Amino acid sequence: MGGWSLVVPRRDIVRAPGERVLRAPHPSLAAHILSYVAHDLPHAGPNSWRVTPLSALIWVIDLEAPERAMPESPVLGLRDRPLLAEQAGVSRGIAVALTPLGAYGLFGIPLRELTNSVIAASDLMTSGPLTERLAEAADWPERFRLLDEYLLERLARGPELSAPVRYAWDRLSAGPVRVDALADEIGWSRQHLNARFRAQIGLNPKTVGRITRLNRVMALLNRASSLGWAEVAHLGGYSDQAHLVREFRALTGCSPTEVGKPAGLFVPPGHGA
Repeated sequence: MGGWSLVVPRRDIVRAPGERVLRAPHPSLAAHILSYVAHDLPHAGPNSWRVTPLSALIWVIDLEAPERAMPESPVLGLRDRPLLAEQAGVSRGIAVALTPLGAYGLFGIPLRELTNSVIAASDLMTSGPLTERLAEAADWPERFRLLDEYLLERLARGPELSAPVRYAWDRLSAGPVRVDALADEIGWSRQHLNARFRAQIGLNPKTVGRITRLNRVMALLNRASSLGWAEVAHLGGYSDQAHLVREFRALTGCSPTEVGKPAGLFVPPGHGA
């Protein structure tokens, strides 16, 4: 498939090719938005990434969209399998990492409708005026401020996850917990928790627990890259190294030993079965 091109009016902007800027959202958005990552990447040949399942939904706001087999300003739902992403050319925009609470409030639909999908933000909400304002802004700090304002206003009047589902998500995000025990804490049967959680979040609690554990292991590797795999498995809550390898392969499509210790939540394509 070909790419799409977004052209909006903007003031002259001083660009630094290859620039990436990470910013935390306004403190009032902490439960809804995990991070903003701005990027201004020069024209490049085809590149590919295998994106692992994440404990977040990603909304990429394209100011200049590269050629890729995705719609402009795509929203990536929660996933239980890897996603192969390919693109080429100039890319400029901001990636917004949303918690399910934030995505549910922003898009106003059950998140099961986004599971394992990549959907244009324009199919979920009217975001064109925001994109134009971001493109016209003079620098990244101004764009982050505009994003904060937009999201604070939108989320203040958006729907909220049910209290038990939000509690279950928070518990799963904090560390390992058995689904039976979690259901008991909430006062629901395991079956009812699975059904309600999957409807609003998009995945069942057990799968979310597996993904958050993998994400914690990847973060651990970023902080302490000298650790051996057996120690990583122990610290990550796996029964042993073989258990870690099985889960890594199931969720990313390759084993950690095939790619070495990844530097983040992205691993190169072409590895694994």
